[in-house]
Amino acid sequence: MTAIALAHGTARADVALAGAEIRRWTAGGRDLLWPGDPAIWGEISPILYPVVGWTRDGARVDGRRYPLGLHGFARFETFAVEASGADFVRLTLGDNARTRAVYPFAFALSVEYRLGGDALGVTIEVANPSDRPAPYACGLHPGFRWPLGAAGREGAFVRFQKPEKADVPVIAPGGLIGAGKRRVPLEGRDLPLSDALFADDAVCFLNCASRSLAFRDASGASIVMEFPGFDHAALWTRPGAPFLCLEAWTGHSDPEGFAGDLFEKPSMRVLQPGGCARHEARYGYREGQREIN
Repeated sequence: MTAIALAHGTARADVALAGAEIRRWTAGGRDLLWPGDPAIWGEISPILYPVVGWTRDGARVDGRRYPLGLHGFARFETFAVEASGADFVRLTLGDNARTRAVYPFAFALSVEYRLGGDALGVTIEVANPSDRPAPYACGLHPGFRWPLGAAGREGAFVRFQKPEKADVPVIAPGGLIGAGKRRVPLEGRDLPLSDALFADDAVCFLNCASRSLAFRDASGASIVMEFPGFDHAALWTRPGAPFLCLEAWTGHSDPEGFAGDLFEKPSMRVLQPGGCARHEARYGYREGQREIN
């Protein structure tokens, strides 16, 4: 078995054991996730753990450097099925020789998906079974079709739940968080989408006020992301590509010039021995011209 098929009414989803990645989600008769293309971006909806973004020349722990790469390693590991039903699956991963070579901590990572008629719930649970503290960050990175409907890519926008600052971090070389800011064209709570917006990489709203946002295209179809269990939100695509990633993060890339320990990396969380944390999000699909808040 390489994947789990979920169903709820007419909605369908396929979740791969490789990376605990959801590879397909259909609702309202429409495929919502982009199918992936190695020539553009070979992933569809990777799980990010135990870091989000880039580390500067690897992670440092107790004076030793570990080659912990972009977004960590969870998406390269094969998960086991702990529990499943018609519309629910819980997948698990524990530390092993490969993970300890790049991240010297014990962990128990679980990813849960619950499918509804027009919604998909996702939860990342992290537990620390060891006798020493463990730093971590996690995140969701699903790529949705842009456009969602047949109206083309023009006229799409993202609406935030609350007003956000229009000055976002510059992405420095190596994917690091730069010291400078750049201004994005926020119009109230709405951010118009364009290729130019992503010419300098992702648009990151760190420690944002909102805990939900909605991506709407010119057809009126929308994807609403609710992320109460995460601190940061990001939008990303490659200019001209037919997808938009709606990302929820607990952490982010190293700041430019950062040379500290993994425990000192900004926005990392630390689980005490025996500790457990759950981070929940929900993606909802809406058709037509229904108003988004």
